[in-house]
Amino acid sequence: EISACLVGSEMCIRDRYEHWKEQRINWHKSLGISQDKYRYHDHIKLAHYANAASDIEFDFPMGFKELEGIHSRTDFDLKQHEEFSGKKLQYFDPEINENYVPYVVETSVGLDRTFLAILSSAYTEEKLENGTERVVLKLPAMLAPIKAAVMPLTKKDGLPEKAREILNELKFDFNCQYDEKDSPGKRYRRQDAIGTPFCIMVDHQTLEDNTVTIRDRDTMEQERVEVSKIAAMVKSKTDFKNYLK
Repeated sequence: EISACLVGSEMCIRDRYEHWKEQRINWHKSLGISQDKYRYHDHIKLAHYANAASDIEFDFPMGFKELEGIHSRTDFDLKQHEEFSGKKLQYFDPEINENYVPYVVETSVGLDRTFLAILSSAYTEEKLENGTERVVLKLPAMLAPIKAAVMPLTKKDGLPEKAREILNELKFDFNCQYDEKDSPGKRYRRQDAIGTPFCIMVDHQTLEDNTVTIRDRDTMEQERVEVSKIAAMVKSKTDFKNYLK
């Protein structure tokens, strides 16, 4: 995906170029990955049309590689279009009462590289206090494919029915899974491995007071929450709109 910033003079192109370098690396860092994973690589040798160029590099498992490029392309692109299309591509600036061909600052980010950066950083092998180990995919919650898993503590006493009821309320807003196979611990590990941010456990107390236990993937802490508040809690942590704000 390419975005362009158009500016009108060579004097201000450097400011816009530095602005976009900062904006783009801040966007990557906002995903929650360690900031030590990122660095700039400023180009020494430039293309004939450029007056500045830099790559945002990421420390992949195979070392630092390019993640995104930011290039100050001067007015080369639009002048080329003018020459071969025969159409004027000038901008009239009312502040200086002058026409000019805009300069372009281009940023180009690789989607597959970004995916690899997020996935490789999220994969974690942890040794727990009790001596056991777990594999957890610590994906940013808004990027996790499964937002929540609903689990009945047992397969009897009306718990599966209650769990299905909760799942049916959540599934219209979130991609959820239902899981009743094996022990709670094994189920938690399965969800950790695929990066599910929240596990919702339905137990016998749920039938008494309409509350559930919600377990956080990263901290493994558990909190008792009213069923009516589950959706708001999950949304606050996983909604991309909240992240963008």
